[in-house]
Amino acid sequence: MSIITLTTDMGTRDYYVGVLKGAILKLFPEVSIVDLSHHIKPFYVPGAAMTVRNSYPDFPRGTVHIIGVSPNQNDRIDHLAIEFRGQYFIGADNGMFPLIFDREPTKVVNLSLIQQTAASAIFPTRDIFAVAACHLAKGGIMEILGRPAQIMNERTSFVPTIDGSIIRGLAIHIDIYGNIITNIDRNLFKTVGQGRSFEIRFRREQHVINKVYESYLDVPIAEKMALFGASGLLEIAMNGSNAAQLLGVKHEDVISITFK
Repeated sequence: MSIITLTTDMGTRDYYVGVLKGAILKLFPEVSIVDLSHHIKPFYVPGAAMTVRNSYPDFPRGTVHIIGVSPNQNDRIDHLAIEFRGQYFIGADNGMFPLIFDREPTKVVNLSLIQQTAASAIFPTRDIFAVAACHLAKGGIMEILGRPAQIMNERTSFVPTIDGSIIRGLAIHIDIYGNIITNIDRNLFKTVGQGRSFEIRFRREQHVINKVYESYLDVPIAEKMALFGASGLLEIAMNGSNAAQLLGVKHEDVISITFK
């Protein structure tokens, strides 16, 4: 079974997602379409990257992932198709891809040949990404899509920084439960921490947590906590409550960890 996944910021109120799926099914009626999320914060590339990064390992080889967040092309941003760990990723080179991959991809091509035949560039997720995705999902080779290319753009501001014994990261996603997901992973925490005690601070350091728990149920109802979630990323959460709302945390707020 061929699979194409969709990650967009289109929401489900309007017809855009339906039109996108219709275009895919017109080109490849037998394909299975899986919605990862259509509720990424509009134009918020780190949220899209986190969604795909945490999802693709559970899909089989050959899966094609369309990422339609901030998809427009300009002189600095190209449209790319990327092979990584036996799967394919299609989207704009807007700084998203380095946040998804933990090493260099196997192959990268631009979508220049698809763009030449596209009916329009107004809706690139439908008119360009969907065409490329169906080609790959049918077993087509990447060279048909365009020329060899490189990932050129990186959002370094979304990479955690280390200053001695301090890690500074960001809240990059807030899920439907109000859990605050950061860009600090377990390996970085262990490497810098070396088993030392620590303080996690956020919201201008007015909130402090000094323990990482294993489960949301390890603390009383509505008590703030930290844990490494299924994604391997550090989360700030509350048992049975919306941590983002109650603690006043928003996207891109600084989360710092100081080791003693």
